[in-house]
Amino acid sequence: MTRLKIAIQKSGRLAEKSLRLLESSGLSFARSKDKLFWFGRNLPVDLLLVRDDDIPRLLLEGVCQLGIVGENVAIEKVLESRARRPDARLEPLLPLEFGHCRLMLAIPEDETFQDVNQINGRRVATSYPHLTRDFLARHGVEADIVTLNGAVEIAPSLGTADAIVDLVSTGTTLRANHLKAVAEVLSSQAALYRCPESLDNEREALLAKLLTRIQGVQQAAETKYVMLHAPRDRLARISAILPGAESPTILNLEGQPDRVAVHAVCTEQVFWEHLEELKAAGASAVLVLPVEKMLA
Repeated sequence: MTRLKIAIQKSGRLAEKSLRLLESSGLSFARSKDKLFWFGRNLPVDLLLVRDDDIPRLLLEGVCQLGIVGENVAIEKVLESRARRPDARLEPLLPLEFGHCRLMLAIPEDETFQDVNQINGRRVATSYPHLTRDFLARHGVEADIVTLNGAVEIAPSLGTADAIVDLVSTGTTLRANHLKAVAEVLSSQAALYRCPESLDNEREALLAKLLTRIQGVQQAAETKYVMLHAPRDRLARISAILPGAESPTILNLEGQPDRVAVHAVCTEQVFWEHLEELKAAGASAVLVLPVEKMLA
């Protein structure tokens, strides 16, 4: 039987959410804690658990057909591979709305920043040398790239670099090392990628099914099912308040000809402010329920 292989991070900030996404999409695996390969039970989709740096390479070499990895890692590794394979590329299929981070240029906090050109001829420490070089080249800047595998933020205080390019979330680490972020190199999140080679018809069909399921999980995460009672003459006003509801279902209430039950699928977030507006418009018995699965 034709099978798909998906590579995800074995441990780290994307590992748990990647696995949860696949399981929420209906995939079940025969788990093995001490091995890198999990066999798909209910669909011919298997899992490889590896270091995130290895996922782009496994995709480029055709070892697996799909991979979940941060855009920062995928782009860096593709740029690195182009030194050997000028045509190296990965196809992004879906952004996954988790693992958000920013790759930022940072300089000492007591230094005035005007523009990226002031980095010209200076030393920049980073774990992302290809992304950094590409960013600087787009600004017409040449710099000495110092490649480090960790502790990039201490390079300026050690005197080994004048600036850094590193991942930033809260900025706490930068402040602790007397640095400040001054320019964004890349805004990144986890994404689903596929190998560049064409797949056979069976794998393409399996991929299409998996994509539909993942998109359904993503849509359900932001979707709520809202039920409420409303005066019949307030329906237009109440329907207009429901966020992202195209066509609510209206049901008669037994023994109450002037009131109805309204059921609506809201594809946008439902905030407390919406509930307060609904109540002010005459709604009562308002319930907001999560949606577990959804197919458009």
